[in-house]
Amino acid sequence: MNAEFIEALRQIEREKDIPFDTLWQALEAAMSTAYKKTLGVDHDVSLRLENVPNKTPIYFRRRTVVESVVSPHAEISLTEARTSHNAKVELGMIVEDRLSDKDMERMSRIAAQTAKQVVVQRIREAERDKIFNEFDQRQGELMTGTVFRREGRNVIINLGKIEAILPEKEQVESENYRHNERFRFLVLDVRKGAKGPQVIVSRSHPSLIRRLFEMEVPEIADGTVSIKSVAREAGQRSKIAVTSKEERVDPVGSCVGHRGQRVQAVVDELRGEKMDIVRWGQDTRLFITEALSPAKVASVKADEEQKSAFVVVPDNQLSLAIGKAGQNVRLAARLTGWRIDIRSESQMAKDRLAPAAVVALPIEAPTDDEGADLPPITLADFDDEE
Repeated sequence: MNAEFIEALRQIEREKDIPFDTLWQALEAAMSTAYKKTLGVDHDVSLRLENVPNKTPIYFRRRTVVESVVSPHAEISLTEARTSHNAKVELGMIVEDRLSDKDMERMSRIAAQTAKQVVVQRIREAERDKIFNEFDQRQGELMTGTVFRREGRNVIINLGKIEAILPEKEQVESENYRHNERFRFLVLDVRKGAKGPQVIVSRSHPSLIRRLFEMEVPEIADGTVSIKSVAREAGQRSKIAVTSKEERVDPVGSCVGHRGQRVQAVVDELRGEKMDIVRWGQDTRLFITEALSPAKVASVKADEEQKSAFVVVPDNQLSLAIGKAGQNVRLAARLTGWRIDIRSESQMAKDRLAPAAVVALPIEAPTDDEGADLPPITLADFDDEE
């Protein structure tokens, strides 16, 4: 191995951005494997290469100091080690012997080919580890990618250095993932696989909304405004609760932006998903009132122990408060973490009157002729009035 080989490693370092020390360790492992194969040794053999500038690297064989030698290529007796190396050598220590030219000549072409294969394999592993570490640190972050192909119900996304998987459960039903279409994805998980790192991305996760607002709203990015909670039904509607550390900064206005530009950018990225931005507060009743917007709320009765709330709304706000198929109240419950029961004002009035109608009370007979023919009072009378 000459200076050109060292320069080849330097080139690999530059092109693949793999540290030279990693490549050098791979080379040491490769030559150790080659040496072991040439000698036909059963035990592991460890070589150390010393890099001398502008010269051929020097090979050293590492051996462990033992009491009884089983493999002379990997072990050395305590007596021999103290005689040939250092009198202070102790059991378990590692000593090194420089390989002779004769030992080097025994390295056959087959061994050299084996070394090459090991080096290539180690470089490939180093590349995989580098990519894994890079994406592992980016879990929970946004990345832009393009739709590459479909594999069954999964969509394969090209992220540049690697292909990621968008599983069916992380897809948005209303979105069509066409070839070469660009999306922003949330890096959900990174796993080590037999063929390299496996990156899992999402389009439906609630944290995707957090990251999108961080990109669009400087006040969120610098920490002035924070997102307290997110409730999402991907592709349909989402609610976020925001608060501000500074009184002069309106958290809702900051997220909406001038003429709605900031929130519109998020909605566009989510392909038209509706977005409700509400003000978070420590007062539970006010927070629940905000969470049910755009519906107007008449009153809120909160049970702190059960974390349940009884909400009364005007009659014309009931359908809006509940939402289509219960979506609005469902999202509000997720956003606040409370169980929410909604009634209209007329329903409350009916509930107050209903118990009196079912109680059996003695009714005196009319004393005048005018009331003699009046029918008895029933529950239906109250229903008709309502």
